[in-house]
This record gives sequence, C-alpha cells and structure tokens, in this order.
Amino acid sequence: MCLGIPGKVLELDGVNAIVEIDGVRINARTDLTPEIAVGEYGLMHAGFIIQRLDEADAEETLRLLRELAEASSETDALR
Repeated sequence: MCLGIPGKVLELDGVNAIVEIDGVRINARTDLTPEIAVGEYGLMHAGFIIQRLDEADAEETLRLLRELAEASSETDALR
C-alpha cells in the first residue's frame, strides 16, 4: 500500500523544495508538479510532490492521520 502525506511548501529552488509536514521539514522534488508555489500544499509520496492540494483538504487529511496514529498507540497500550 502506498500513502501520500500532505505538506506545506516553505521554500523552492528550481525543482527542489523544503516541505513541512506536521512540524517536520523535509526535502522534496517538484518535477511532477512544476506549478506548485511557496505556501501551497502538496501531496507527498516517495520524496516527490505528486499533486497540489487545497489547504482545507490537506488539513483534514493530516487531522485524520493524527487520529489514526493516536488510535493505533492506544490499541498498542492495551496489548
């Protein structure tokens, strides 16, 4: 299974970007989304921004991923 994670583009230098995902900054490539701009959200997969996202969709996806992580840790604690 593959999972794309939303991140906010903080910096761009050609096809290289700095993206923030839930407070963590990572390097990404924009080869597949040359139209993306600083301040926009993109769907990250395998070091590439594969799609632009609007802010509301990105924030909702991150919220759901946080809930999933929390539920998983609670389940682990019960074992």
